[in-house]
Amino acid sequence: MIAIEVVLGDITQQNMDAIVTAANESLLGGGGVDGAVHRAAGPRLAQAGGAIGPCAPGDAMPTPAFDLDPPVRHIIHTVGPVWRGGGHGEARVLASCYRRSLRIADDLDALTVAFPTIATGVYGFPADQAARIAVATIRSTPTNVQQVRLVAFDEDSRQHLHTAVTAARC
Repeated sequence: MIAIEVVLGDITQQNMDAIVTAANESLLGGGGVDGAVHRAAGPRLAQAGGAIGPCAPGDAMPTPAFDLDPPVRHIIHTVGPVWRGGGHGEARVLASCYRRSLRIADDLDALTVAFPTIATGVYGFPADQAARIAVATIRSTPTNVQQVRLVAFDEDSRQHLHTAVTAARC
């Protein structure tokens, strides 16, 4: 079974094979976690994203990690859903972000992957629901990934993720 841990921190400082970023469709960089990843990885990341984008919501695409310190070798860009009240397939799209990212991690032979909370920032997905979807999807997706680290950017997000992981163990 895949090991899932929750931490409060900076996703660009995680000692993992790959990190996931909550990207926008252009893959050229943005705000929030995506902005932090782009700043840490350097300008070649936007060039690589522009060469492979656009990326549809629910999909994911890989690039090298560029200026991020090893062992991070890959960045997996995934585009979450914009919250429109929950009746427009948002949960399905969010779950797809996690499934597609894990499949890409398998293609890259990444055994350890760090995820941010996808779509809970400017996209407005409720953090408690997003945490439950993230954990349930990671647990139910067949993968060779051995360890997933869910990296929260604030204490509220960390608590929602911790609650979801704890509930999934029961």
